[in-house]
Amino acid sequence: MNTKAKGTKGEREIVNLFWETGKWGCVRVAGSGSTHFPSADILASNRERVVAIECKITKENNKYFPKKEIAQLKNFAFYFGAEPWVSVKFGTSEWFFLVPEDMEETKQGYSINKKTAETKGLLFKEFLGEGFD
Repeated sequence: MNTKAKGTKGEREIVNLFWETGKWGCVRVAGSGSTHFPSADILASNRERVVAIECKITKENNKYFPKKEIAQLKNFAFYFGAEPWVSVKFGTSEWFFLVPEDMEETKQGYSINKKTAETKGLLFKEFLGEGFD
């Protein structure tokens, strides 16, 4: 499976997680990152919160993001009235949700490693902030 197909599959997985709660609506933004306008991979809302999420999957223990990608996520979220979030899945791990400020800034962008994601990131149920069993 190529990288784009893997990313699309991951985005759809997150969309399904939101809808399965019965409390959130969620859409995948097809073509995100392919226009000169800022966007996010996923938009979700439960009528109280609106979140814009950039999603990444990696087999490695580190994931890197270009500065422009995170800047566009923040810019889009600002204009859309949403919270900017990054979701990362390392191999077969669960999804970790992080605010961009939890990522390490590098010369060329931002990075997040699996250990930091496990420490600072939220698992899906924690991200929702609800008592799901």
